[in-house]
Amino acid sequence: MKNKFNRLTLAAAVAAAAFTGQVHAGGYQINEQSVSGQGYGHAGRSSNVNDATIVFGNPAGMSFLDRAQVSVGGTYLNVNTDIKNAEASRDFGAGPVPIEGSSDGDIVPGTFVPFAFYAHPVNERLAFGFGVYAPFGSKTDYEDGFIGRNLGNYTELTVMSAQPTVSYRFNEQWSIGAGVTYNRVDGELHRQVANPFNPVDPAADLDARIEGDDEGWGYNLGVMFQPVPETTLGLTYRSKVSYTLTGDYRATDPAGLVNAIAPERLERDAKLDLTTPETVSFSVTQQMTDRLKLMAGASWSRWSRFDQIRVVDPNNGEEITEEPQSYSNAWAYSLGGEYQLNPQLALRAGITLDFTPTQDAKRSARIPSDDRRIFSIGAGWSPTEDLTLDFAYSYLTERGTQVDYDRLDHEALPVPTVTSAYSADYKNEAHGFGAQLTYRF
Repeated sequence: MKNKFNRLTLAAAVAAAAFTGQVHAGGYQINEQSVSGQGYGHAGRSSNVNDATIVFGNPAGMSFLDRAQVSVGGTYLNVNTDIKNAEASRDFGAGPVPIEGSSDGDIVPGTFVPFAFYAHPVNERLAFGFGVYAPFGSKTDYEDGFIGRNLGNYTELTVMSAQPTVSYRFNEQWSIGAGVTYNRVDGELHRQVANPFNPVDPAADLDARIEGDDEGWGYNLGVMFQPVPETTLGLTYRSKVSYTLTGDYRATDPAGLVNAIAPERLERDAKLDLTTPETVSFSVTQQMTDRLKLMAGASWSRWSRFDQIRVVDPNNGEEITEEPQSYSNAWAYSLGGEYQLNPQLALRAGITLDFTPTQDAKRSARIPSDDRRIFSIGAGWSPTEDLTLDFAYSYLTERGTQVDYDRLDHEALPVPTVTSAYSADYKNEAHGFGAQLTYRF
């Protein structure tokens, strides 16, 4: 079953997750695909070959591994959101009418983001790998009486990807890699809309929700260059992925029923298209001494593809809902380092500056995020040559931001046309706790 809001789920829900942890170049891509990399802020994601998680970071790096290995782990994200000065209203054409409600904050439940990778060097030049990970994902859950419920009160999205990968090393300096990704999306979205048969009473609002899923294919490419043994440069390209989400829209009254007078308006098929952006990442790793190496990275995402969320009825082409987004292309920058304290223990630290693609005039309750700074520390402990346990902690602090958003409601509404508005000040922070096990064969 697929749904109109499912695309809204993929766009808004994921975007709402932008502040839930390590995020990649703003928007709704997340970085929880490596705990060893999390420790140094993912600064060397495309160039630092630590373990099998390089399958995601840069497939070309698999050829630099000397043994087959598996890396499994995940990061637990704990997000805190403070909401102040929240106001909401609806306008039926005679002027705005205030909406009563609460704004408790802490809208993102604790979430665990898992991953698993396997890399197998066949010989000195050729290597194969496979990975399963979450490139996107979010859950935002406002309280039942949320004052901004007409613009969205619940969003959940899960995207899982499977990636077979191959790399080839031409010589001591150059290697290339490529992977194909199969991506599965599941999402759910809720919002309260005015009841067309009793529009002025907020207690009679309809509960509009959608559950859906879809799948799409993508690919990534990587190149790694080592001009001297102490210096490694990496470049990774991840393709856009196009989804067509089709499913059901359903709006029920407080009793959970669809009004029998206009069921064709309140329960019908829906479709929307979404294209996630392509991303280019570059990083350099420099071995300063036998114990110390430093890393720096930058990434760019083409978020300008995400201009609007438009849902239509596929049976007649009628627009059900449209929400402008007007995202801009965005950059993220990171610096990090690793110090080998002794043969068993490596210490790591890093910082990331992540710039949001959202626009002040289009920021909504579903995407209340802004520019952020991420501070990370970590450690890798190798009790044996075959086993490494990695741990990392990240603290994300986001610039305080304001949501001041209004939209024209016409979904499920024969009459009247309603304009819903919501404004509030948001302050977000997040804590990420990661653990990873790598075993070498």
